[in-house]
Amino acid sequence: MGLSAEAREARVQKKVEEALRSKMKARALKECDALVAKFADCAKGRTLSVAWRCRAESRELNECLHQYTNDGVLEEFKKQYVQGQAKNQQ
Repeated sequence: MGLSAEAREARVQKKVEEALRSKMKARALKECDALVAKFADCAKGRTLSVAWRCRAESRELNECLHQYTNDGVLEEFKKQYVQGQAKNQQ
């Protein structure tokens, strides 16, 4: 009961996409590091009140993260991956 070649390829593609998403998220966190720290400072020592006390910091952080973690950015990562694969096959 092995997987068909098509199923194996789809699985590999899914794994590649997951890896690219992880890379994209890591880049976003690095780029937004100052805002992550700002939000963390605001949230320090708080529990439920974080939701309203740190709303501005949270909004800033989410806006920054969204710049680096949207579908357009993921497509760019995929394009770079495919170009790298093409170079490796030559």
